Amino acid sequence: MGVLDIIGPIMIGPSSSHTAGAARLGNMARTILGEEPVRATIQLYGSFARTYKGHGTDKALVAGLMGLSPEDPAIKTALDRAARSALQVVFTREDGQDCHPNTVKFLLEGESGRKVAVTGASTGGGRIVISKIDGYEVECTGEYYTLIAVYQDKPGIVAAVTQILAQHEVNIAFMKVSRKQKGAQALMILEADQPITEDVIAAVDRLPAMESALLVKPL
Repeated sequence: MGVLDIIGPIMIGPSSSHTAGAARLGNMARTILGEEPVRATIQLYGSFARTYKGHGTDKALVAGLMGLSPEDPAIKTALDRAARSALQVVFTREDGQDCHPNTVKFLLEGESGRKVAVTGASTGGGRIVISKIDGYEVECTGEYYTLIAVYQDKPGIVAAVTQILAQHEVNIAFMKVSRKQKGAQALMILEADQPITEDVIAAVDRLPAMESALLVKPL
């Protein structure tokens, strides 16, 4: 156990789980959307739902969606900043007995009309884990360079992606493939020990059956 696990990161607010982790969750959801969000429905579960106003979780989540870091003093005015911007935010409190106590689901829409649903949890000490993207089961911590790829489930695609990373001397630390139906759309998530460059993303994006490839840098 390290010092960060005991005292948590530098942050704005009373709780690393409810502020630092919440801001990182918002940042991760924004990155996965891939553009500036203009509409956000934020569904809160567990302790997030019970204490989100008193602990500043609402401000931290919105601050993350606006691209602010957990250390940014502007978190305190994030709701006012959002109200003055193009970002429309709605909070709802949900029941979720089987999820982590600090769980949130973002339903986002971007400037282009692109939509994404991202579910994640703040696990303590400012750490987070993303558990679902558009209904696909994933596991992403935001601590590594991460490749998120959406593709048609066909033989050879996973091997081709891993080969591209190997050619660029990128070692895979964690990998998960999720699909809803055999032969249909699938989602691959790779966390890497070395930086993943835009050249790697472009090479992956050119693969047959690949629909999109997104790079998420460490938060």
